[in-house]
Amino acid sequence: MSEVAGLAEEESGAEREEREPGAGSGILRVFGRQLKRFRVRAGLERAEFGSVTGYSVSTIAAYEQGRRVPPPKFIDQADEVLDAGGVLQEMKEEVARAQFPAFFRDAARLEGEAVELHVYANQAVPGLLQTEEYARAVFGMMRPPLDEDSVEERVVARLARQEVFAKRPEPLMSFVIDESVLRRPIGGRGVLRGQLEQILLAGQKRTVEIQVMPLGSEEHAGLAGPFTLIETSEGRRIAYVEVQNVSHVHTERRPVKGLEVKYGILRAQALTPQASLTYVEKLLGEL
Repeated sequence: MSEVAGLAEEESGAEREEREPGAGSGILRVFGRQLKRFRVRAGLERAEFGSVTGYSVSTIAAYEQGRRVPPPKFIDQADEVLDAGGVLQEMKEEVARAQFPAFFRDAARLEGEAVELHVYANQAVPGLLQTEEYARAVFGMMRPPLDEDSVEERVVARLARQEVFAKRPEPLMSFVIDESVLRRPIGGRGVLRGQLEQILLAGQKRTVEIQVMPLGSEEHAGLAGPFTLIETSEGRRIAYVEVQNVSHVHTERRPVKGLEVKYGILRAQALTPQASLTYVEKLLGEL
């Protein structure tokens, strides 16, 4: 593709930016401009650059226009192929955060810094525990619907969050999940089966405790909705609350303390971790 044709594509791409969730993020625009600058300096057309890195012309164009989030592997390749001297790689962490919807980016950053994470879920399996198939089904059901590229980006971003399990030391994590979530066959029974199996695997980790809030329980302190409690290595205690893509990160002690108390009550009302895993096995056997 010629640079003239590419420029025309950029103009039409700018119009799409307004419609695509997270598109046009400032860091993506900055990265895209730098990527194009280094590519032009190297004397490579998009087709040539794409051939070397293994990406299509349209994908390279989307990266340069800030319309798609480039994966870390591409950034490393581009920096080396274009002899960027680490300039592109230095933006990798900020670019990675742009994978997330704007309303979740602050929470994603804090989640990655956490030494403790405690999650209450009553709508869907927590993102940190989701399988790829389950996550794709969740994003595929969003309304208004996301386009296929956006669904794929959201899935990649959600799975990237699970790298927290590979941190050393691994953060302490606990999850209280409403039984209704574990019975809802999002994506179909096969997807649910894989998801329950993943929950069982996660629950066997020494640093993870999973508890089920049974439908038969007559006491339930979490009827106001899901939330996440985060403690950072600096000792900061933070709460994250989200509903209908509207979120809030609480840093003030009073609301955080209130949710900590609520979570403690939820854990006392739910099944014990061992009884919960046994219950998940029972649900799995019913599928």
